[in-house]
Amino acid sequence: MAALLETRGLQAFYGDFQALFGIDLALEAGQTVAIIGANGAGKSTILRSIAGQLGAAPGQVLHRGRPIGGLSADRIVARGIALVPEGRRLFPSLSVEENLLMGGYARRPGPWSLQRVYGLFPVLAERRASPATALSGGQQQMAAIGRALLANPDLLLCDEISLGLAPTVIADVYAVLPEIKAQGTALVLVEQDINRALAAADYVFCLIAGRISLRGAPAALTREQIRAAYFGL
Repeated sequence: MAALLETRGLQAFYGDFQALFGIDLALEAGQTVAIIGANGAGKSTILRSIAGQLGAAPGQVLHRGRPIGGLSADRIVARGIALVPEGRRLFPSLSVEENLLMGGYARRPGPWSLQRVYGLFPVLAERRASPATALSGGQQQMAAIGRALLANPDLLLCDEISLGLAPTVIADVYAVLPEIKAQGTALVLVEQDINRALAAADYVFCLIAGRISLRGAPAALTREQIRAAYFGL
C-alpha cells in the first residue's frame, strides 16, 4: 500500500537560491511526523512544496501514490491536504466564524464541522462574532487550526504552531493534537521546540541547510545525535 504522503528527491528554489536538496520522506496514514531544524534549514519550504505554494516536479511529491507536485494549492486542499501556516494568516477583515468557514470551501466530507471545531476550541465559539484581529495570539492559532480542519484533511501540515506563544498556551494547542489524530488525520509538525516535537511525533526528521541530517523514531535517537544533526556538528 502506498504511503499517505511521500517526497522523492524533493528540490525547491527561491529564484536562483536552492533551498532543498533531494528530500526523501514518507508518512503513513494516522502518523505524526515532526520536522525539526534551525532557522533557514528548509522546514517551512518542505510544507510549502507539499501544499502547492511552491513549485515542485510532479513526481517529487506523492499523495496516496499519486503525483501532486506542482498542483495548485486549492487542488491540493481538495485532495485532503491542509496547511496551518506560520504566522496564522487569518483574514483581518473577517470575523472569527467567517475565517473558520473559509476552510470549508472545498466541501470535502469528513468528521469536522463548525460545531465540532467549536467543541475543540470553546473560546472560538465565545468569540465567533469578533474580528480575527481581536483574538490573542493563542486564540488566533486555534482559529488557524480550526480553519484547516474544516477542509476535512487526511493530512494536516502545521508550520511552527508554537511560535511566539506563551508556554501555557503552547500546552493548550498541543493538547488538542491527539483528538485531531484520533479522527484519522495524519500530522506533519514543523517545530523549533525540539522537546515538543519529540513528545508529539511517531517519527522525526532533522534538517540542516536543506538536507536531512537525521531521521528515526524519537525513542531510538539520543540527545547527542539530535544535537549533532541540528547544529551540524
